[in-house]
Amino acid sequence: MKYKFYILLFLSLLGLTSVGQEAKLTATVSKNKLGLNQRLRVEFSINEKGADNFAPPNFNDFRVVGGPSQSISQSYINGRVSFNKSYSYVIQPTRKGELTIPSASIFINGKTIQSEPIKIRVLDPVEIPKDPNDPNYIAQQNIHLVAEVSNTKPYVGEAVYVEYRLYISNQINVYDAGIIQAPKYNGFWSQEIKINGLSAKNGTYNGEAYKYFTLQKSLLIPTKSGRLSLDPMKMEVVIGVPTGRGDFFGNPITKNIRREFASAKKIINSKELPLKGKPESFTGAVGDYSFVVTTDKSVLKSNESSQIKVSVKGKGNLKLFEIPEIVVPKELEVYAPERKERVRILSSGISGSISDIYTVVPQFKGKYKIPNVTFSYFNPSQKKYKTISTEDLFVDVLEGKELAVVDSGFVQKQAIKSTGKNFRYIQTSSTFTSKKQDDFFSSNLFYFLLFFPFIAVPIGIFIAKKNEARNRDLIGNKLRKAERLAKKYLTEAAKNLGKKEAFYEALERALHNYLKAKLGIETSEISKEIITQMLQEKKVATATINQFMEVLQDCDFARYSPATNLQMKEEYAKAKEIIIELDKQF
Repeated sequence: MKYKFYILLFLSLLGLTSVGQEAKLTATVSKNKLGLNQRLRVEFSINEKGADNFAPPNFNDFRVVGGPSQSISQSYINGRVSFNKSYSYVIQPTRKGELTIPSASIFINGKTIQSEPIKIRVLDPVEIPKDPNDPNYIAQQNIHLVAEVSNTKPYVGEAVYVEYRLYISNQINVYDAGIIQAPKYNGFWSQEIKINGLSAKNGTYNGEAYKYFTLQKSLLIPTKSGRLSLDPMKMEVVIGVPTGRGDFFGNPITKNIRREFASAKKIINSKELPLKGKPESFTGAVGDYSFVVTTDKSVLKSNESSQIKVSVKGKGNLKLFEIPEIVVPKELEVYAPERKERVRILSSGISGSISDIYTVVPQFKGKYKIPNVTFSYFNPSQKKYKTISTEDLFVDVLEGKELAVVDSGFVQKQAIKSTGKNFRYIQTSSTFTSKKQDDFFSSNLFYFLLFFPFIAVPIGIFIAKKNEARNRDLIGNKLRKAERLAKKYLTEAAKNLGKKEAFYEALERALHNYLKAKLGIETSEISKEIITQMLQEKKVATATINQFMEVLQDCDFARYSPATNLQMKEEYAKAKEIIIELDKQF
């Protein structure tokens, strides 16, 4: 009786979780844009039980090729019940233009609800292979490598953001992927933006729903005007595509294929900065900036230092122009400036501040003027130059020696007298005195040279015998040689332990360089299958070949997935072992 009560309570709660959910009929399509000779799938879904009398839309501008087919799904997760019943059709357009799939309707809870109409864009017929289920054709239609550029017509010095995305349709699965050719940015100052792991996001491509991965993000600044090109990125992807056939239980059969994809070549037309209104003080700054010159002390004593800070702050090409210099009176000693940068590089551009800090030390009493400084920059959003001029700075030295006044009221610079150890002239000459030398006879060196041969000869004989025994150990010599070779090729990877991308690039390059040296081939120009075949021809053990290819594959995977320092150390040890084992078998 007790169990019966709990079951009734559970069913009551289950019913309550379903109550309050508003019934909604939703229409979705597999694609919003297609050729006249292509087909699309439209699905009408109701999210509540009890719906009846489904009325499909009037497909006036379409021909129904398949359907309707029904499916029902229900789940109970964390106390919530979800229900879905769908009606699916496969249709083909009968004419070109912007067509509309009208609303469908269904009766539920004493009323009739309708779906929203959907607009479809139909273009000219596209080329379709004889076999629409050809895996290569399906892969071509469902995977797209795209370079997205924020601005194709920037000024010289204006930042451009580029992002490489791999769009994957929901109809296929990707099992492996690796970049085989990174893009080149000729004519640009470039800075790659770090990506914190690969994660799938929902997006649209040509009006259709896709999931996508961001592979690489970079900030580019054109350094010259004209037509600049971004070379394509190339990838090799292993894809599982449906074959159109099913197994004994009706489950779809997929086929794994390996295919290369490349992004389209992008052209950026960089514009020259205008000559009209260009100030003489312009040094190449492009962006939106503020400019200040400040001093930490305006009143001080002689030999007391003061710092003058010249700072540019804002957003733009902060790393690609020179900061104006200050002009200091000759009566003040000034030291070379110290450069300080606080810069962040994001997808929105480069922002932060760059400063030059001058140290000034007065020696004579008086009031000195540091003239104003002018800074000019070009604002690309306003398409005009702007100039900022600072106020004059004054340094008042209260204590110190007086300057000698000569004719015409001019002051004459006096020689600086050292009053402490903080600031001195550089000493340009020195006086040396010879030290008294002891006689060689009966000295420590004399006795060392006298007895050295009696010690060195036995040690030399011992070392020679050890080397002779070591040379007779052929297996040990081969192993030691292999270890030295492995360390030679893996030196760069060892330096980058803890830096994921740099480490795996160096590790993969080390393996390729090793094969290049041993087999005399350019491994970057051949596939992994050919490398396997060549190793087999060298009579390398199958297990060793498999381990080598596994390390290469791990390098590809690890670049786009999180990796710990422990994993990198394990990969390094595995690569070292496989190089030693390969060298023993060659």
